[in-house]
Amino acid sequence: MMDQISALDPTSVEDVIGKATAALLGQARDDGHWVFELEADATIPAEYILLVHYLGETPNLELERKIGTYLRRIQGSHGGWPLFHDGAFNLSATVKAYFALKMIGDAPDAPHMARARQAILAQGGADKANVFTRIQLALYGESAWRDTPTVPAELILLPRWFPIHLFKMSYWARTVIVPLLVLQALQPLARNPRNIHVPELFVPHGAHAANRAPHQSRGWSAFFGGLDRVLKLAGSLWPKGLRRRAIERCRAFVTERLNGEDGLGAIYPAMANSVMMFDALGYPETHPDRAIARLSVEKLLVIKDDEAYCQPCVSPVWDTALMCHALMEVRSEAADTAAMRGLEWLKTRQVLDVKGDWAEERPDVRPGGWAFQYNNAHYPDLDDTAVVVMALDRARATVAPGADHALAIDRGSEWVVGLQSRNGGWGAFDADNTYHYLNNIPFADHGALLDPPTEDVTGRCIGMLAQLGEKPDSPRIKAAVDYLARVQLKDGSWFGRWGVNYIYGTWSALAGLNAVQVDPRSDMMRRAVDWLVAIQNADGGWGEDCDSYRLDYRGYQPAPSTASQTAWALLGLMAASEVDHPAVARGIAYLKATQEDDGLWGQEHYTGGGFPRVFYLRYHGYPKFFPLWAVARYRNLKAGNSRRVAYGL
Repeated sequence: MMDQISALDPTSVEDVIGKATAALLGQARDDGHWVFELEADATIPAEYILLVHYLGETPNLELERKIGTYLRRIQGSHGGWPLFHDGAFNLSATVKAYFALKMIGDAPDAPHMARARQAILAQGGADKANVFTRIQLALYGESAWRDTPTVPAELILLPRWFPIHLFKMSYWARTVIVPLLVLQALQPLARNPRNIHVPELFVPHGAHAANRAPHQSRGWSAFFGGLDRVLKLAGSLWPKGLRRRAIERCRAFVTERLNGEDGLGAIYPAMANSVMMFDALGYPETHPDRAIARLSVEKLLVIKDDEAYCQPCVSPVWDTALMCHALMEVRSEAADTAAMRGLEWLKTRQVLDVKGDWAEERPDVRPGGWAFQYNNAHYPDLDDTAVVVMALDRARATVAPGADHALAIDRGSEWVVGLQSRNGGWGAFDADNTYHYLNNIPFADHGALLDPPTEDVTGRCIGMLAQLGEKPDSPRIKAAVDYLARVQLKDGSWFGRWGVNYIYGTWSALAGLNAVQVDPRSDMMRRAVDWLVAIQNADGGWGEDCDSYRLDYRGYQPAPSTASQTAWALLGLMAASEVDHPAVARGIAYLKATQEDDGLWGQEHYTGGGFPRVFYLRYHGYPKFFPLWAVARYRNLKAGNSRRVAYGL
């Protein structure tokens, strides 16, 4: 490593920047934006296969072949399918992958199927799978609806003050659950034209899934479990008129938020459920609502020469905003020009005219945010909005002085300010979404029903406010800094809700604290710096596994270095005025040594957070633009007179 550090002369660093910049400029779309693949686990492509056969559609045999190739490739050595690259066996993902492969023609006695089946049975069988998997099995008649938690359609009719209410849940839960309410009320059966079933995945007389998930409290679980039993007993007693009214309210909710060919909530589970809901309600394939909902699912497919898979959603706004920051760090004419084109594209995506679900909590706030996807007007998010606003502001200050970004910046920042939660932090989509008791309902065995404030989003939001000129002693920034101080862990790190994990959270918090001028010598920042330095790998990089999202987290566990996490650690250290620290030089040397011939960095490990312990993401863009950003910032700080990062990110 010492030889690599000694090779960090300005010319070699410039060469790293030049090669990465050229490669990324070549990946821009014709209209100036970027969008990289967004990969999850086997669950989504398997569910896509099952959706096609649920609807009784004529399948695309070549597409099925390619998805089968993909599923077989990512099968783990343990015989099942993990939730992330090289991860542990996951029962629910394995049940769905096995079912999908059998559906497309894989023989149950094939070696890979036999290994998967043996692993499933060793874990207690398909009855032990999570709630969403058991619902999928119920739709195919493989298991009974009584073995799934009861969520009556009448839930949508309850008043806002009621303890269990859709608007007390997160946006993603809301959009997934509403069409599911209709499916549970009507209990349709898949057409399944190939008549494929999986009775071999069930243990005869085996036990069902535990009534209480690991994150759930004993008392709350007993209460909600009793309520579930009452609802099951009362299921046949619901007044038919009330049930019809509830189903109609669900249909209207979905139709209002259908979001064109970008789909309900712009996330696969909600989109697929909306298609099945319309089908269960008798909508023909040609009905405009059903047809557009079905098209939205199709647009998530990634089809390559030999493989194919279905993405959980797409991330063009996020990718483009982060790319613009990286390119503006490069400081070249070509990079600046590309960044300006990307920003102009982003301005067209701002939501200025739709009061989304967030307005239930903050009705007096004007819309002004950006969504993660191409279109998702009811569900913009604070993270994207803060990053886009910072990019627009940065451009008008450096790349394009006098650029006409004022309206976009003002409305975006106004929306962010309006959604600060009472505890000083920011969530991703809603304010004060902190009804933690709801994570104890039987349906919430994933533990991800809510959208509370998080460290990473809060760091981004105060970074935006400070960059726009808000003073560190303003009440809202002081409240946010107090929040970050309260949630900092004893080892000095911060949790990373939307990126894996404490490395991501610590970079995000440090970037925001730097922007609001917290003294880099303060105890809060020194402890974070010491933690980052202490967990650096011998190769100079940083890494952290998705298993860090443990309920019993006791501190950092060593993991292989990745390009994206190394970049986050470097950006965090530099935000704390540590550009001259030897650890930073070692990290830059690692990125230089691992840059590939195409100018970019490879990375199979997942470093994106979907739902901790349940759902993870592989952002294919992360190992491409984050390392460029970190190396370019290193060059700029080393060449400048100041060691302080000038921007909020």
